[in-house]
Amino acid sequence: MCRALLVLDMINDVVATEGAFAPAGFPEQVARRDVLPHTAAAVAAARQAGDLVVWVAVGFRPGYLDWPAGSPLFAGLPATGGLARGGWGTRIHSALEVRPEEPVIVKSRVSPFHGTELEQLLRTAGVEEVLLAGVSTDHVVLAAARDAHDRDFTVRVLADCCGSSTAELHEAAVSIMASIAEVTTASAAYSMAQAG
Repeated sequence: MCRALLVLDMINDVVATEGAFAPAGFPEQVARRDVLPHTAAAVAAARQAGDLVVWVAVGFRPGYLDWPAGSPLFAGLPATGGLARGGWGTRIHSALEVRPEEPVIVKSRVSPFHGTELEQLLRTAGVEEVLLAGVSTDHVVLAAARDAHDRDFTVRVLADCCGSSTAELHEAAVSIMASIAEVTTASAAYSMAQAG
């Protein structure tokens, strides 16, 4: 079975201490859960296993033309310059290495499938199973799990590679996803892949 590891919104504005969303608590939770080191290990294991690694980053066009003005989640971004495409905030965090041959999907909504070429990319590559790592668990990872499930992909959530603004929100999202996805860890997913 062809697989893909989707690394979702591990960008500076979300996971770095200087990022636009830092006051919400994401960097603290990401550090406490060792999300970045776990994700780096998952990426290395995915490459070794021959899985497709896909990076996804949320960001808005110059002038915020594609910004959803009525969204409470994205409120106030134009005034702060947060999540501006091409800037520091929408770059993948430096703890993670993006290789030139690995696709980077840019989105302007929560779900990585909404309005992007992600599904076409996965289908063309013959992917049947997606593994999810990302921040935040309760928004982007949950949306990705639901959308991948409804598109008939097998879904695994690498819980140690996910984080939210609070531990409670992370755990609640993981609990919800358990009904549509296998919740596992990076080491368990990739040791099973090597054993198989």
